[in-house]
Amino acid sequence: MPLLISGVLSILQGIAGIAKDRLFGVPRHYEYRFDLTSWGWIHLVVGVALVLVGVAVLRAMSWGRAAAVTIAAISLVTQFMFIPYYPLWSISVMTLDLVILWGVARLAAASA
Repeated sequence: MPLLISGVLSILQGIAGIAKDRLFGVPRHYEYRFDLTSWGWIHLVVGVALVLVGVAVLRAMSWGRAAAVTIAAISLVTQFMFIPYYPLWSISVMTLDLVILWGVARLAAASA
């Protein structure tokens, strides 16, 4: 379930970035500074992947857990790189991604 929530939040973040919303600040000197439209597409793609993997985990697909760890880690890194643009949102989604990683790891350890 947290995968789906994180995915929906990333999709919303991506749509806001693609729409060139004034919600995001643009830092002047930042190593990973991209155009907001680029960040929007990155978050949209990651969000869709999170939703798809979340559905796979809920349906107990065999590849779901490994994909969940992978895509949650990718989401965590992209949110970390997005912190200067919108810190509160990014840190909230990063926390959710950490909960996902912890939960999937506990699930894998319990079933082994």
